[in-house]
Amino acid sequence: MHLLNTTSLQLEYFMGNDIPSYAILSHRWEDEEILFEDVQTDQWPRRNRKKGVDKVKGACLRARGDSFEYIWIDTCCIDKGSSAELSEAINSMFDWYRRSQMQKGQQLPGLSSATLVV
Repeated sequence: MHLLNTTSLQLEYFMGNDIPSYAILSHRWEDEEILFEDVQTDQWPRRNRKKGVDKVKGACLRARGDSFEYIWIDTCCIDKGSSAELSEAINSMFDWYRRSQMQKGQQLPGLSSATLVV
């Protein structure tokens, strides 16, 4: 399972019992989401001009504020170019949500001034 480090904004891979506690961002997909291939370099947060950068950075900031070192975001933590990884993700998603320590949902515009809700 790939998790995004909330401090470095880099992907890290974990297996089995080595998976640390993590938060999950549940969100509505929009144009210009940050994808797995976007986060493959350490320069991605500064060099990427996609609108989704702010969503990912905000989710990481909030998760880090809640003492989470890692967050799982479907758009950038699943390698959709790998059919094996995509299949595993689809089959594991329920378990990943169940095992997460916190799920964060992106607030819909106009409903609240908060960007993320718990």
